[in-house]
Order: sequence, then structure tokens, then C-alpha cells
Amino acid sequence: MSSQDKATVSFTDGTPNIELPILKGVAGPDVIDIRKLYGQTGKFTYDPGFLSTASCQSRITYIDGDKGELLYRGYSIDQLARQCDFLEVCHLILYGELPTPDQKAEFDRRVTRHTMVHEQMHFFTRGFRRDAHPMAVLTGLCGAMSAFYPDSMNLNDAKERDISAIRLIAKMPTLVAMAYKYSKGEPYIYPQNSLTYTANFMRMMFATPCEDYEVNDVLVRAMDRIFILHADHEQNASTSTVRLCASSGTNPFAAIAAGVACLWGPAHGGANEAALNMLYDIQNQGGLAKIGQFIDQVKDKNSGVRLMGFGHRVYKNYDPRAKLMRETCHEVLGELGLHDDPLFKLAMALEKIALEDDYFVSRKLYPNVDFYSGIVQKAIGIPVSLFTAIFALARTVGWIAQLNEMIADPEYKIGRPRQLYLGAGSRNVVPLAQRG
Repeated sequence: MSSQDKATVSFTDGTPNIELPILKGVAGPDVIDIRKLYGQTGKFTYDPGFLSTASCQSRITYIDGDKGELLYRGYSIDQLARQCDFLEVCHLILYGELPTPDQKAEFDRRVTRHTMVHEQMHFFTRGFRRDAHPMAVLTGLCGAMSAFYPDSMNLNDAKERDISAIRLIAKMPTLVAMAYKYSKGEPYIYPQNSLTYTANFMRMMFATPCEDYEVNDVLVRAMDRIFILHADHEQNASTSTVRLCASSGTNPFAAIAAGVACLWGPAHGGANEAALNMLYDIQNQGGLAKIGQFIDQVKDKNSGVRLMGFGHRVYKNYDPRAKLMRETCHEVLGELGLHDDPLFKLAMALEKIALEDDYFVSRKLYPNVDFYSGIVQKAIGIPVSLFTAIFALARTVGWIAQLNEMIADPEYKIGRPRQLYLGAGSRNVVPLAQRG
């Protein structure tokens, strides 16, 4: 990681020049180590949004936005999504290697054994309004797990962290399904150990006591791929939140609850919900007949109309997840006979324009994974309000792996960003009677 190269920082205010080490990773930009900057100069750096700051060392995920490349532990997302199931990817992200057949069987068994939640958690949900957003319910349920599983909350014990990781991966589908069933007023469906992880989730979502869910392999594979594509994504806002929260020594359930809360934001996990809502808006304004007018509004900087589900802050090329999700999208629409559905025809027309119109191509505003995953989930029958909760389900393995990596790092410290203060200088309090 370290190198002999140095960066020389010079100042025009009389502060002596200093040399800072340059660190080199396996891939990506070199990093200037500024840890001694304040001690040697009394100065901080200023980087709103941390756009030029590496907050940690990590061996989990790598993104090359210019190339449109995403790697989990060195494996391309394309190969993983085509050749592995979600629990294989979970094993990889957690432990660093893809499992052998025996390891896969044991990992699947451990996760399956923990899919049920404490029965009292069913009563906990009753404190929410029926129309509460599923993310509000899920945030509460994640935090509540610390009250039900106190035997695995010690962050400094590797075995307890591992038990928490398995519990979180196993129980998150159950909690998401509970939030959904509660909003519908339907009975909760208990996990069924004979099913795969993803098929079990879909059964808990769509079965009822009077009619069981018939597993459709195409739809299960589509949902499994959504989980894989969202499992981790470097140091994004919610992952950074989990790391920062856990850096205080809090328990894993509380840290993951913080990640869920951060993911809820429309600029983060809510993007696929926003993309589908955009399609509904176009449909309500006239659908295909009005798509040209909508595109003109998007191109008009003064209109305030945004194209949701296109472009990405990190990827300056085609999002590699979007390519995979596009294939899955067309498989699902074909399986369900929905290519002629007005909403999906509108989505495909918008996709075609974005891939061919010079305005969007020149700005690299390609459809992203949120655009396609929203369409797929809608086709499967998942309500828009649940999209972000499913994102949280998938991202849980990434969050817990990042948390574990941070805790195991001997250099980790509690997160404490500094600031550039622009408020009032020191002043004295004037007695109330004298304030005019």
C-alpha cells in the first residue's frame, strides 16, 4: 500500500513546507496521506461531500467509473450475476472468497436456520400506522433486533460479529416481508426452510394462508440478480453511515439501522422509486403521445424537470449493473407477457431515446440500474413504496462486511470530521432586560 513517493505541500502564509506520503492501492487513484497535516501545520482540508477523500482502506469492492467496472473482491459483477446465486456472493463479500460446495452448503444452512424472527417482533410492528412507509417500519425493526438478540452485540468479539452478520442476512427478508404484509393488513407468512433464500423471500411476500406462492424460476432469478447487483458499492452514503455509526462501538443492529435510514433518501436508495414515479407522471400526462414533450422539458435547463433513473455520480460510462438488469427486465416482461403494457412500453420508449439521442449520449446519461430494477419489481408485483426496503435487504451484507472490516483494522478510530467555522466570533451574553 505504501510507497516511497511523497507529496510536497507548500504554503504562502509562512507555514513551512511539509512532505506527505503517497499511498498506492491495487487499483484506483493514489492517495495522499494527510493524517499528520493538522499536527504539523494546524490546518485541516476542506472537502464537502468527501469527493476527494479516501476515508478508509478496503478490500471489498472496487469501482472504476470511467470504465464502467464493478468488482466484488476482484470478481466482475457480470460474472457473479451470471454464475452465482446471492448467498454465494454473500459468502464472498463477508469472507473474501467464493465458497466451495461444502462451504456453500454450510453457509446456506446457517442462514436458513436464522430466517425466523423472535415472535414478539410481530407485536412490535403493531405500534406503526398501517400506512407507515415500509422504510420507517424497517428502520425500527432493525434497531429493535438489538433488544431481541443481545448475545451477539459485542463488536470487539469476532465470533459475535459473525453471528450478527448471519442473523442480519437471514432475517432481513423476513422483516421486509413483515413490513409489506402489515401495510396490506395480511397475516405474516413464516419462512420455509425447504426453499432457496430468494424463493423464500418471494413466498413470504406473496403467499397467504389460503393460497401458497407458486415459485416461478424466472422471477426468482430476477430478484436474486437484483440482490447481487445491490450487495455492495464501495463507500457510498449509507455504507459510510454504517462505518461512522459503528466506529463509536455501537452494536451491529443499530449500525445497520442507521444505514437503512440513510438509504431511505431519494438521492440514494430511493432513486428506483423516483424513476418509476416519473414514468407514472408521464403516463398520467398522456403517455407515449407526450414523451417528446417530456424529453424537451428535460433538455430545458429552466424547466426543473429531471430524468430519473439515468446517469450516475460514479459511473461516467454505462453502469455495468444496468446492462445485466436490462437483460433481466426483458426476460421478466416476456415471462409475464407485459411488453404491451402501457407503462412498460413507455419505459422502453424512454430507454430507446436515451440510448440514441445525442443529447443524452454525449452527456453519458445512460439508463442506470435503478431504472431497470424499478420496472422489474413493478412487473413482479412489488409496490413502489417497498423498492428501497428491498435495496436495504440486498445491501445488508455489504454493510456488515464493511463494518467488520473497519473493526478489524488496527488503525480504525471513531469518526470525527472537522469543519470550517464561519459563525460569530466570541461574544458576551447581554442580560435579557438590556437586549433592545
